[in-house]
Amino acid sequence: MILKTYGWSFAVTIVGLVLAAWYGLSAHLGIFQALLLVVILCVLEISLSFDNAVVNATVLERMSDFWQRIFLSVGIIIAVFGMRLVFPIILVSVTAGLGPVETVQLALEGGDPEEPGTYGYALNEAHPTIAAFGGMFLLMLFLNFLFGEKEHHWLKPVERLGERIGKLEAVQVIVAGAVLLVAAETFATDHGRTVLASGLAGILTYLLVNGLGELFNVEEHLEHGDEQHADQAGAAAAGTGAVVAQRSGGSGGGPSGVAKATGKAAFFLFLYLEVLDASFSFDGVIGAFAITSDPIIIAIGLGVGAMYIRSMTVHLVREGTLAQYPYLENGALWAIGALAVILIISIEVHIPEVVTGLIGLAFIVAALISSIVRNRRHPEEARVEAHATA
Repeated sequence: MILKTYGWSFAVTIVGLVLAAWYGLSAHLGIFQALLLVVILCVLEISLSFDNAVVNATVLERMSDFWQRIFLSVGIIIAVFGMRLVFPIILVSVTAGLGPVETVQLALEGGDPEEPGTYGYALNEAHPTIAAFGGMFLLMLFLNFLFGEKEHHWLKPVERLGERIGKLEAVQVIVAGAVLLVAAETFATDHGRTVLASGLAGILTYLLVNGLGELFNVEEHLEHGDEQHADQAGAAAAGTGAVVAQRSGGSGGGPSGVAKATGKAAFFLFLYLEVLDASFSFDGVIGAFAITSDPIIIAIGLGVGAMYIRSMTVHLVREGTLAQYPYLENGALWAIGALAVILIISIEVHIPEVVTGLIGLAFIVAALISSIVRNRRHPEEARVEAHATA
């Protein structure tokens, strides 16, 4: 099971270390230093994105085996080369008004983020755009969970209150829009228009991708005469609390009673996962420059870490971990809410990446411990849920 799930991650790790050693030697960086930086960046990516793996698993378990393989193969190419290497170059090119070739040359030169004219400095200058887009996208994801129905309540008073407030039409958009407006008009005044535009783009992207996934999922089930699962399919596209609330067709948790998404529905779920991964990768890419300014080392280190996040996602799905530890998803989504707030605050105030990682880890660990305690107090329910995932 370990080799089957993490085999590609181990292979990518070996290739990444070989490339890092070769690059460290050819770029006069030093083999040991290059390898050390890659390992540190890999750990950084995993610590910042473990909650991403948990949330990804809630969506991935709704997809067919074929699309799960696409997520692990094609998806990782997009994650590594697209988000960790190509996207920062495009972002710097647009925000700094440079040509693609000139931007690549600037990237290869590296440079201190505090030194004007360097690639690191240009990427750092684009941070308000990145933080506003990613922060609002993740905030919409969290609010959809908070105001949606849930099968399990972890922070019971708050989550139950959220469900009651969620009866108000479009409350997620109202709250996200209010947060964005307050951020743009108060502490982010130096980048007000940029923050408003980028944040609005983040909200619209979430609504578009999530809505299209839900639309095609429902249509596909209706076309096949599967009206019983049409509502479940629509909830599945959200990839949040609604997924958990309708994970089974009868008693017990687990994915056994749910039809898998295929075709256009699965494609938009895949697209949703890629945008979600992009939102999580922003803080990692920016934070990596606090460790090294070399974009090649950053791409290798974060890319290897991203591969492990992909494998962890598949592992969670195949082992039925979300059903075995019922509060784990809740904790991950609370971690996402915290990350969204941190990204928005970071528009003007630098927050160390170690703080971001520790906050996310704290939510995950607390939710895991709560799940274990709950399973021991209610062993009969735990056995039913474990049986449902078998």
